Amino acid sequence: MSASIAKRKAASITAGDSVKRTRSLISFFTVKTNAGPPMKSEEPRVKAGQKQEETTCQSTATDVKTKEFDKNTWVTSLTDEQRQLLNLEINTLDETWLAALSTEITKPYFLNLKRFLVQEDQTDQKILPPADSVYSWSRLTPLDRVKVVIIGQDPYHNFNQAHGLAFSVMPPTPTPPSLRNMFIALKKDYPEFQAPKTGDLTKWAEQGVLLLNTCLTVRAHKANSHANKGWEQFTEKVISIVAEQRKQGVVFLAWGNPAGKRVEKINQNVHCVLKSVHPSPLSASRGFFDCGHFKKTNEWLVSHYDEAAAINWQL
Repeated sequence: MSASIAKRKAASITAGDSVKRTRSLISFFTVKTNAGPPMKSEEPRVKAGQKQEETTCQSTATDVKTKEFDKNTWVTSLTDEQRQLLNLEINTLDETWLAALSTEITKPYFLNLKRFLVQEDQTDQKILPPADSVYSWSRLTPLDRVKVVIIGQDPYHNFNQAHGLAFSVMPPTPTPPSLRNMFIALKKDYPEFQAPKTGDLTKWAEQGVLLLNTCLTVRAHKANSHANKGWEQFTEKVISIVAEQRKQGVVFLAWGNPAGKRVEKINQNVHCVLKSVHPSPLSASRGFFDCGHFKKTNEWLVSHYDEAAAINWQL
């Protein structure tokens, strides 16, 4: 297995972290974060004269810098209600992502989503993951570091599980069935892979693997309870931003029909899109174990960047 690139110092959320709940309007949205400033991008370049793979995944473009974002000026431009509703985004979204999503999160649908979450909180509904973990994917994988996107569905809905990364669970939670199947597939791709005792995928996220759920919150013990409230539109925008701004190309892993539909518009002349059935025990036996996506991901990254671009999947 190829060695990973140098890991980025990212904020980590421990299993014991929790949100102090009150009935005030912004109780769910007011959090403190230990996330540090995003590191500067050190994108690997394609080697001079390197032969490109003749596939639809071929990358032909170069990443460009986004326009400078003045966070303080943007926050000042918000109304008082917007600042209250968007407190979580202002304080916990990595600034590379906040710059790209600042227009999106002021749209009516997103503000209505936040109002819905306020109502959930005020009726004493337990919302998962903890507030300071909702956007941990952004802090662990800044926009200018994304190399791979793995699309999940709903956050785990039991306590001490979800922490803002798709398929990942907080230690010491045992590895969930879908993730166990992912480890089986990894073992087939890389026989030296050793499955960890828990399913914390933070090390993947730190290497540029964006672990993005379709919905970012859920009511405790009630799966899909925050579906169709606005998260789907928001995370669709996240995916499109990656496709638009990571112009050197990234790998999208779409497992299951819902994830597959979310990558239909991805330009496969620039990016690599790999589809398979979902790793759930209900479908994994129909082709997931032999899809080879983890090895194919690294082969594509190495062929379009260099050896250092490969993901070290070992946890």
